[in-house]
Amino acid sequence: MQFLKKFSLTSWIFVALIVGIVLGIFFPEFSRNLVPVSNIFLRLIRSIVGPLLFGTLVYGIASAGELKTMGRIALKAVTYFEIATTLALIIGLIMVNLMRPGVGVPLNESGGAKIPTLAKPVSLSQVLEHAVPANIFESLTQNDVLQMVVFFFLFGAACSAVGSRAEPVINFAGSVAEVMFRYTKYVMYVAPFGVGAAIAVTIGSKGIGVLFGLGKLVGTLYLAQTLFVLLVLGSALTIARVPIGPFIKAVRQPFLLAFSTASSEAALPLALENMERFGVPKHIVGFVLPTGYSFNLDGSTLYLSLASVFIAQAAGVHMPLSTQITMMLTLMLTSKGVAAVPRASLVILAGTLGTFQLPLEGITLILGVDALMDMCRTSVNLLGNCVATAVVARWEGVSLKHHTSDVLEVIG
Repeated sequence: MQFLKKFSLTSWIFVALIVGIVLGIFFPEFSRNLVPVSNIFLRLIRSIVGPLLFGTLVYGIASAGELKTMGRIALKAVTYFEIATTLALIIGLIMVNLMRPGVGVPLNESGGAKIPTLAKPVSLSQVLEHAVPANIFESLTQNDVLQMVVFFFLFGAACSAVGSRAEPVINFAGSVAEVMFRYTKYVMYVAPFGVGAAIAVTIGSKGIGVLFGLGKLVGTLYLAQTLFVLLVLGSALTIARVPIGPFIKAVRQPFLLAFSTASSEAALPLALENMERFGVPKHIVGFVLPTGYSFNLDGSTLYLSLASVFIAQAAGVHMPLSTQITMMLTLMLTSKGVAAVPRASLVILAGTLGTFQLPLEGITLILGVDALMDMCRTSVNLLGNCVATAVVARWEGVSLKHHTSDVLEVIG
């Protein structure tokens, strides 16, 4: 019993991942019935997001003092987002051209599956319009992170402008943040069950065999994402002089949650808390991390460039470098709407295929392994936003060296 108490949450999640994989392979029918367990965990997680964003953003921005400070932080964050996503697109294009995973994979082997009905891709202007909430309670109900960020940002700025008369509201927001951090800790106790169930359902439903049919595509994506993490995110942390070891300790649990559940929402509350404990001020964490969920989806952006060229290769369509560069510039804009629509990456991919006259049937080719690729791109999205938060904090002159022992370990 004493031995079990020494296990950290990370260790339990690793154990749950292994158990879930074994269940999915050997007991697929039982695994498919674990959907409610996974859903209960995700519902608990979603209940955290709205109140936690209210507490961290309103208290953090009101405490920051000046709206000018937040404007400067926003400019730095957007600059970083654009650089990171552009490099993600470039790495995706380089890897798909080097590995050529689509060569020899004919589209007619998709088994005649019907092309899924997808919503129309959204433009950047539509994303910006959608970002402004008409009803904050509706935004809270729908867990629309971008709308909540905009409203709470302005609400916190208004509290700061009002001054001493807003102190009761500011103190209330700070108390809400602390309570929700404790609530998050309680929810994380059931994380291993949710994680194990989620991975078991994925493998039990899709089957381990999906890895072999399109293994080269999956392998290319994972290799490209690994290179992006090491070369781009690693360089950003090094240049910004972020303590690497403590940073890894801060992000490993949210990263595993994002990977195993393929849900950014599942990892957001713990990521917010751990980055704050890591030493990043509330107003930076509360603004940069949630905003990045719409404008800094590195993993999804890399996937989009790779998947588009993969389908061109499978269809035998030659895409010259000039066309690929044009496609990359297009994706720089359209990928900013990835978080705003259902079945996000597939929607943007469908729009890209239509724009460049590539066969839409290519989507059916990758649907079988999309769940496995979604796990990878979602976890890299989360990691990229944690890096952005730390880099912007260092850019603002925040020292992270004195907070490295405060990172949350829920179990252990």
